[in-house]
Amino acid sequence: MAGKQEIRTAEGAPPVGPYSQGVVVGDFLYTSGMGPLDPRTGEVVGDDVAAQTHRTMRNLGAVLEAHGLTFDDVVKATVHLQHVKEDFAAFNEAYQTYFTRPYPVRTTVGSDLLDILVEIDFVAYTGR
Repeated sequence: MAGKQEIRTAEGAPPVGPYSQGVVVGDFLYTSGMGPLDPRTGEVVGDDVAAQTHRTMRNLGAVLEAHGLTFDDVVKATVHLQHVKEDFAAFNEAYQTYFTRPYPVRTTVGSDLLDILVEIDFVAYTGR
């Protein structure tokens, strides 16, 4: 596909499969689903959803920053929680600290995640 640019940074969670951390197409940056992996070791960080959310958001923030963007540029987030009922409030409290109004639109669903409690992906608008 013409005009597709890969975004990669050592400051974000490393891909664990055949996918990019982020791809820019037109005026949008699409991130992969990221979890709470330490960028240096690839190990899961945090024993609860709040700690895992903070690590996940830092990983996503690194991908945004690698393309000169911030959380203010995010227009859509998709969130997967291992335990929606038990963890939603703690997740939401951690998540909201990264955004100001107007907040991005968001879909939050329960998913069967592998050894993590949260996974998030973003769509960010690059045209300013």
